[in-house]
Amino acid sequence: MIPKRNILKEASQSWRVSAYILMLSFAVLTLFPLIWLFYSSFKLNAEIMIYPLGLPKEPTLFNYTESWAKGGLGIALLNSFIYTITATVSTMLFAMAAAFGLTKFPFKSAKVFTSIFAFGLMISVHAVIIPLFQLESKLGMINTRLGVIIPYIAFDLPLSIMIAISYVRGIPNALIESAEIDGAKYRYIFWMMIMPLSVPVIATMVILSFLHHWNEFLFVFVFTTKAALKSLPVAITQFAGRLNIDYGLQYASLVIGVLPMIVFYIIFHAQLIKGFGEGALKE
Repeated sequence: MIPKRNILKEASQSWRVSAYILMLSFAVLTLFPLIWLFYSSFKLNAEIMIYPLGLPKEPTLFNYTESWAKGGLGIALLNSFIYTITATVSTMLFAMAAAFGLTKFPFKSAKVFTSIFAFGLMISVHAVIIPLFQLESKLGMINTRLGVIIPYIAFDLPLSIMIAISYVRGIPNALIESAEIDGAKYRYIFWMMIMPLSVPVIATMVILSFLHHWNEFLFVFVFTTKAALKSLPVAITQFAGRLNIDYGLQYASLVIGVLPMIVFYIIFHAQLIKGFGEGALKE
């Protein structure tokens, strides 16, 4: 008769092996499309059509040079950085200021404003895109960078504010009260106390906002018609026509668009995990 302890140990080992196999399979399924996209970008369109999964027989940089020049990816890349960085920093500052005011100032309507921001999470971009376009047309904001950045901030604020509130609420009020007794003004408390103490949740908001804004397509596509204002996701679509698709140029442009996100994630993935653990989940 097999001891009970050995049965449990064997079951634990079997479960561990199954878990490793499952995670390895998931990693392969996740990484293979990126690897395939990367090496396919060095193949000409004809070779991609004949050998879609094969490695490039004669690697070439033609797709990169052609897509960069033909698609105006240089200005599109610059626009993506302008839209993303401006909207991300602005969203973070507004969210932190709102969280500070809603959690550390005793006014009766704080819960009402918090509920309004929570309600904003349920508003779909597609439900308001037409009235928003009409509003921007009347205000003369079509074909302007400001007309893209403001909706970015507006639709990203509800989630960022709710994340910030959950963290700032946990900062002891005694710290703020002691600073007030010492004569510190609210702006000093915000910049010198609240912001440094909220670094984990700030990192979380910045990373999530950056990822969302970098990949955003609809606002730029609807609110801009000039090539000089297009972002990278919109510029990439020009290589996928209805009748003719140049896969080589499209793959190269996709690599250019994905590469900054991969680098960004490699640098900040530890801060994202730490932020979720210490920031967004803090009560």
